Amino acid sequence: MLTLVPTPIGNLEDISKRAITALLDAELIFCEDTRVTKKLLQLLSQRENLQFNCNEFKSFHSHNEKQILKTLSPEDFEKNIVYVSDAGMPCVSDPGASLVDFCIQNNISYDVIPGANAVLTAFAMSGFEQTEFTFYGFLAHKGKERHQKLSQVMQSSILPILYESPHRLLKTIEEIKNIDENRTIFLAKELTKLHQKIYKDTALNLFEQFKNENIKGEWVIIIEPTKTQGESIELSDIEELDLAPKVKAKLIAKLTGKSVKEIYNQLSQ
Repeated sequence: MLTLVPTPIGNLEDISKRAITALLDAELIFCEDTRVTKKLLQLLSQRENLQFNCNEFKSFHSHNEKQILKTLSPEDFEKNIVYVSDAGMPCVSDPGASLVDFCIQNNISYDVIPGANAVLTAFAMSGFEQTEFTFYGFLAHKGKERHQKLSQVMQSSILPILYESPHRLLKTIEEIKNIDENRTIFLAKELTKLHQKIYKDTALNLFEQFKNENIKGEWVIIIEPTKTQGESIELSDIEELDLAPKVKAKLIAKLTGKSVKEIYNQLSQ
């Protein structure tokens, strides 16, 4: 049997009794990073006065999961196998989904234990009243893919949620500001940890605040959705049209409220 076990995203007390039981019963633990998992078990052993007897740990992450899956057979799951990512819920912007699919395809019993999750925690903390959201994970680091995805995010009528690293947070806020400086953003830093902090303001105000700060920690970004009336035209729809740059710039300017010159210069880069 396979059990996916969520681990704390910061505060060790967020580990559940079910998660601890699964780890105690594990005969093999697949880990996003074996060093991180072994450290977690060590801390839990000291804190809860427990003895984890599993001594078989195998790496399973986005770079090797295809190779690992080729070596597995249904018989391997006759033992208790646990999968943990470094922090939070497996499969949510973390590896694990391919293991679940392997179990489904081979009629192997599996279970997922509920637990710590940054997306849902930030959603509940944000104060946005929408009952639906779309989780986009991390944006691409740069290039056309990043630009297209952020345009999609900013045109979403369903509350969009992103993860972001400290190295790119200011860049992301600036890019949001350049599209709509008055859009409200909720930021959550280091959820459940000692330096947890939240912010909610316009993109412009947050950019002005953060551009002079030393940004640390992992972040969740929640962006106020667009207010749509009927079917809307998205930025990506215009960008994909075979039009002269000046014509395209005028259309995008009408959609975003930015100047034609500013849009034209961006398209020409």
